[in-house]
Amino acid sequence: MRVIVRYTLKELGGPFLAALFISTIILAAGNIIQTADMVVNKGVELMQVLKIFLLFLPYVLIFTIPISVLSAVLLGFGRLSSDNEVTALRTSGISIYKIVFPVIMCGFIISLMSVPLNDRILPQAEFEARKLVKSLGIKHPAAMLEPGVFVKGFKDYILFVNDIKGNKLENIRIYQPRENKPTRTIVARSGEIIPMPEENSIKLKLVDGTADEIVPEKPNEFYKLSLKEYFMTLNLEKTVNVNDIQKKAREKSIKELLADIDELKTDEINAMPLRIELHKKLALAFSNFVFVMIGIPLAITTHRREKFIGFGLAMALFMVYWGIMLGGIAFAIRGLVPAWTGVWSANILLFLLSLFAFYRIAKK
Repeated sequence: MRVIVRYTLKELGGPFLAALFISTIILAAGNIIQTADMVVNKGVELMQVLKIFLLFLPYVLIFTIPISVLSAVLLGFGRLSSDNEVTALRTSGISIYKIVFPVIMCGFIISLMSVPLNDRILPQAEFEARKLVKSLGIKHPAAMLEPGVFVKGFKDYILFVNDIKGNKLENIRIYQPRENKPTRTIVARSGEIIPMPEENSIKLKLVDGTADEIVPEKPNEFYKLSLKEYFMTLNLEKTVNVNDIQKKAREKSIKELLADIDELKTDEINAMPLRIELHKKLALAFSNFVFVMIGIPLAITTHRREKFIGFGLAMALFMVYWGIMLGGIAFAIRGLVPAWTGVWSANILLFLLSLFAFYRIAKK
């Protein structure tokens, strides 16, 4: 029996590592491109960008590990089934439950190991990444800007830039909203960012544009001013005051979430969003176990050994899982079901389906 266990686990090990590598690269592709852009076009140090990328990896892994577990089970047992090896083992008197038990236990162990990843490693990594990105805004303000996006982080101003190359800006619009007064507008063909980290601000050099200037006698009126060069200072305090950054719900551990829930309960405040986040950490961890349970009978029934089909089926089933979970969360947010029911709905449903599928296979 030990030979069979080693053979089965070896059959699944290769597909798991391959799927983990491929799926991680695919899901991290967008972040890799953004990372390269920060180094090449925005002047951020390579080591700082690599640190941001590494802090982003735990977020990717909470998705790619379950996908890889499911892919490995579908590919491994799909090949064993298509080559009639499962049938041969059962014909020799070995129960289907004895064949799959070691794999199910591995799925359970992976789930247990995923709990600290979701509970501590991921929240801390996301929080540290957010603080690092904020702090980079002092030394590399261009890293905070995105072409074609209204940036509202600067104190008193809203910026819109069409194109950014390093610290050089093209086609700039700067808006200064004023309460109960007209919004002041500055337009420039090009510009340059001059960091002033010691003052927690940046100087913006604008070239070839126009600016609305206030009429001293009539504060609610402007006159249009053409400019060859125009300098203005933007305060970064609102954007990059790292010491004032507070953790979001997803950046807190289960212990911290429980403390917040108790505090809100004392104040008679609905803590449903925090309860949902708490259960998500556990439900996603134990999705590995559920995917092993549903993947084994599915692979044995379909008899497919093609890697592309197996990986595609894993992705499709994972999307179904997420669809069910998001639907359950939507019901929980509306107060139609408890938080745990909504978040764990996908795990519960797929687990029950797996028990039914195993029962049908065992009867054959």
